[in-house]
Amino acid sequence: MSHDVVVGIDGSTQSAAAAGWAAREARRNGLALRMVHVAGGEVDALERELGGGSALPRPVAAIRDRIKAALPELAVSCEIVPGNPAYALAATSRRSSVLVLGSRGVGGFTGLLVGSVGLRAAARTDCPVVLVPAGAGGPAESDGPAGPDVTDEPAAAPGEVVVGVQGDRPCDAVLAFAFQHAAATGARLRVMESRDTYHGPYTTEAPVGVWEIGESLAASEQVRLQDALARWRDKFPGVRTEAEVCAWSPGRMLAEASRTASLVVLGRRAPAHPMAGPRLGAVAQSVLHHTHCPVAVVPHR
Repeated sequence: MSHDVVVGIDGSTQSAAAAGWAAREARRNGLALRMVHVAGGEVDALERELGGGSALPRPVAAIRDRIKAALPELAVSCEIVPGNPAYALAATSRRSSVLVLGSRGVGGFTGLLVGSVGLRAAARTDCPVVLVPAGAGGPAESDGPAGPDVTDEPAAAPGEVVVGVQGDRPCDAVLAFAFQHAAATGARLRVMESRDTYHGPYTTEAPVGVWEIGESLAASEQVRLQDALARWRDKFPGVRTEAEVCAWSPGRMLAEASRTASLVVLGRRAPAHPMAGPRLGAVAQSVLHHTHCPVAVVPHR
């Protein structure tokens, strides 16, 4: 089984930012980069226009060539595949370590990741999918048509990695992805859980105020979350970790945290029944629509 980093690319500025993110991810982890351009039903027209089935649209080829020139040591391949974009991109996840997509396209002939295609692909992947929103490429994103300069890295310390967890036993797959990415990038990891600790009104014979009781309950939830992370801290001792329990809704909590983050990580539960259709939950959709940074959606049981 291959463990390449796969990126969907359509020649747009958004897919160029996604390609830059994917290239840096592949370089950090010693993996190959596989660039996939989904031509859909227009593949025959593409071949006729460009004079052969092996030709790539110029904007796609420009991004590929710039990445290969900037990172000559990185194994890079680029291919055209036919089919429905969401299904074709999701199919690549069966043999990849991560799928990276631009979260918006530009429409028209090259806009193959427009609308909800990225969301539909994210709901069907077998591997983690990272959606890179417009403008979230940071120092590596370029406004030019040739795409990102993947040799550029942030001069300052990387933004924190934020991971949303739920329940007394946080999902191993989600935490593993978050800790591994934080360890690879040297970022601080912020583990966040949305939980309403106020269940008042409280009654007590002791001279304790209601807000003091609420603060005490919040502190106990914080300790519980810290305990749940203990074995992950032991496994990744070099990762600086902060645990936080927040009373905001999960979507608002993670969207706000994305303002200072380099990556937000959240989970997507696989359908309980094999006949159930794939879908992203309300929290994932809310975060993806309001995020200020790339978002990783990690499938799990």
